[in-house]
Amino acid sequence: MEFSLYPVRLSLIVSSFATIISVLFGLVVTYWMTQGKGRGKMIFETIFFLPIVLPPTVIGFLLIVIFGKNSPIGKTIEWITGSTVLFTVPAAIIAASVVSFPLIYQSMKTGFLSVDQTVIAAAKVDGASNFQLFIYHFIPLSWRSILSGIILGFTRALGEFGATLMFAGNIPGRTQTIPTAIYFFIESGNWTIATYYVMISILFSFLFLLLANRMKSIQ
Repeated sequence: MEFSLYPVRLSLIVSSFATIISVLFGLVVTYWMTQGKGRGKMIFETIFFLPIVLPPTVIGFLLIVIFGKNSPIGKTIEWITGSTVLFTVPAAIIAASVVSFPLIYQSMKTGFLSVDQTVIAAAKVDGASNFQLFIYHFIPLSWRSILSGIILGFTRALGEFGATLMFAGNIPGRTQTIPTAIYFFIESGNWTIATYYVMISILFSFLFLLLANRMKSIQ
């Protein structure tokens, strides 16, 4: 096989959608975790951070169990769409979302906790609702942390390999991303093409991490 830009394009697409999903979910969850009341938050937060410490194969296995053909979710998806989610681009997006979420959540949490509570208290006195506090105060006042989390989450999604390989597979021209392409070409003995993808991965990661560090330095 020859060098193809498809894995690069797919990685960027998967990382973009995964980051959007993680950010939207992360904003709501972060607000609830930092401002809401209720028990069990420590348990939920522990679950949120599990993808950081769990082996990628375990994450892939859990995703197969949750979204597989024999699971309620998997059966529902297959009934609606007529096909399974396994070994598809959406599967790669789901896997990337799971592994990128902890980084995005942690950065957002840091930002939300740094918001001046006197500003929030004054807004509450003026009659601001929780939704208004969320939209007009927490998000604008935490934008640097949110943006930093987006960059880190995107970079992590771009480098996702283990869970993606198990859940989405490594189908050239369909589900092959940069990390799985590197694995494939090394396994097939084509170190030259593997090196091209490695250099692309290093370049993207370096640029995005440099941008993330820049965001932290101006906070």
